[in-house]
Amino acid sequence: MSTKIIIFYKYVPIEYPKQIQKWLQQLCVNFSFKGRILLGIEGINATLGGQSEHIERFKAIMSTHPLFCGIDFKESPGSADDFPRMQIKIRKEIVTLGIDPQELTAAEGGKHLSPAQTHELISKRPENFVILDARNKPEWKIGAFEGAIKPDIDHFRELPDFIKSNAAAFDQKLVLMYCTGGIRCERASAVVKKYTKAHEVYQVEGGIQRYAEQFPDGYFRGKNYVFDGRVSVRVNDDILAQCELCQKPCDDYANCRNAQCNKHFICCDNCIKAYDTTCSTQCKELVAAGTCIVRPHDLRSNATVHNR
Repeated sequence: MSTKIIIFYKYVPIEYPKQIQKWLQQLCVNFSFKGRILLGIEGINATLGGQSEHIERFKAIMSTHPLFCGIDFKESPGSADDFPRMQIKIRKEIVTLGIDPQELTAAEGGKHLSPAQTHELISKRPENFVILDARNKPEWKIGAFEGAIKPDIDHFRELPDFIKSNAAAFDQKLVLMYCTGGIRCERASAVVKKYTKAHEVYQVEGGIQRYAEQFPDGYFRGKNYVFDGRVSVRVNDDILAQCELCQKPCDDYANCRNAQCNKHFICCDNCIKAYDTTCSTQCKELVAAGTCIVRPHDLRSNATVHNR
C-alpha cells in the first residue's frame, strides 16, 4: 500500500484553536497519521505521514472547511514511520519568529513569485538583486540557492536580529527570500520590509520544494533539509558540505550517540563507523565506557535538528 508525506500551512485567523485541535485529533486518529500540527490564532502549520488513500481523503475534507480551503498541499515520498508520534499543539506562533503575530502579520510580507518567476529573476540577476536564505545554519549547510546570503543562526527567532544588524545589505535592493516550504518567509519577508530600506521584497511561493519540483537542476543546489525522519531530500548531485570529522565532501546528518551531547552533525559513513556514531573522540570514549546515556544506532533515519 502506497504512503506519502504532506506538508502544508495557511495563515488564516482561527478564533477557537482548541475546537479545531479536537477536530483534527479525531481525523488523525481515524487515518492513523503521524506527524505534527501547530495551531494558533494566526493559522495552521503541519507535516503528516500516512497511507496515500487516507492522505487524499484528509485533503478533501480540509478543502471543504471554510478556514482551510485553498491550501497548497506539498507531497513527498515517505510514511508515518518517518515520525515518532502524532502531535497537535496550540502555539502563539505557528513558526517561532519571536514577534507577536498581531504586531507583524503574513499579510505584510513580500510579493509571492512562482517557481518559474523565481527562476527567471535569478537568471536575469539585476544589479541590485540579493537572495536571502530564511533558514537556519544546519539547513543551508547542505543545500542553498547559488549566491544567497546565509545567516549564521541556529534558530529562526534569531533571523529578525540578523536582518536588523545587516539592514544596509538590503538597502535599495530587490530581495528574494526563500525557505523550505514557504511558511517562514511569509512573516520573515515582512521583517525585511519593516526594518530595511529594500526596494522590493519577494518570497518564493512554495519554497524550495516547489522550486525544486520544477527546476531540479536549477539554481538551488544540494539537498533540501526537512523536519522529519528523512532529515533531507536530495535535489541534485551537488554536495556543498563536508564531514565534520574528516572534512571529506558529505551532506548526511547524524545525532551523537551520547544523548547528553546529542549534537546534530554532518558525518560520512566511514566516520560513522570509526566513531561509533559519535561526534568526537571524547564522546566515543564516553559511549564505550558506558558513562553516558547512549542513544540507539539507527540515527541516520531519525536525526533531526531541534529547532525550526
